[in-house]
Amino acid sequence: MIKKMLVLTFSCFIIAAAHSQVMQAKKQSITIVSANLKCWECKNKLEKYLITENKSSYESGIIDWKINLVRGEIKLNFFPDRITADDIRIIMNNAGFDADTEKAEPEAYKKLPPICKRAEDGGGQKKGAPACHVEPY
Repeated sequence: MIKKMLVLTFSCFIIAAAHSQVMQAKKQSITIVSANLKCWECKNKLEKYLITENKSSYESGIIDWKINLVRGEIKLNFFPDRITADDIRIIMNNAGFDADTEKAEPEAYKKLPPICKRAEDGGGQKKGAPACHVEPY
């Protein structure tokens, strides 16, 4: 009986210690500007990539994000003990999107649809076309 109580007490101590470490990790926020994040198609492509990368490589370091298509920026909340701001920029680059001053990886950028390209490359909304930052019905 005493052994069981000691094992139970020790187990509770380990769980409490692990819980306190998780509670100590404070989230951070970052806003990243992207010249080619202006439409719903771009938003959907980036979000799919973020979800895939977040599940596989970075142990759920990214908590959540909000994309502002009018400004061409994404604000992310993340755990800095699991992923860094530079890692997040690399993820965006690997998805084909610019991230602040870092340009997208050329091969990934080539795979984006024309509307998701930079304006200087002929991408973005075409004159007279419906606003691409408004969610389609």
